[in-house]
Amino acid sequence: MTDEEPAPDSRADAAQRSLRDDITALTEAGRELAQAELAYQKARAAFAGKTARNVAIASGAALALVFFALMALVLGLILTLAPILTPLGATAAIVAALLIAAILCAMLVRSSLQRMMSVLREPGDNDV
Repeated sequence: MTDEEPAPDSRADAAQRSLRDDITALTEAGRELAQAELAYQKARAAFAGKTARNVAIASGAALALVFFALMALVLGLILTLAPILTPLGATAAIVAALLIAAILCAMLVRSSLQRMMSVLREPGDNDV
C-alpha cells in the first residue's frame, strides 16, 4: 500500500461523513490553529518585551559606568597635569579639550544630518 492511497477504513469513514461534518471539523481545526497561533505570538511578544527590558537595563548600566569612567579619567588628567600647569590651568586645559571634542562631535552630527536630509529631500522641495 502506498502513502497516496487512503487506508480502507478511511474510505468507509469518508462515505459515512457528511459535508456538514467535514466543514464543522475544518472550522474547529481552524479555530484551534488560530488559538495556537495567538498563544505563540503572545509568547513571542512576552519574550521580546522581557528581552527589550533587560537590554534597556543593561544599556543604562553600561552608559552610567562609561560616564563614571570618563569622569575618573578627567579627574586623573587634572590631577596629573596640576603640577605642570597648576590646578586651575589643568582644569582649564581639560575643559578646553573637552569643549573642542564636543564641538567636533556636534559638527559631525550636523554634517551627517545635512547629508541625510539632502538624500531624503524630494526633488522640488524648496524647504531649508
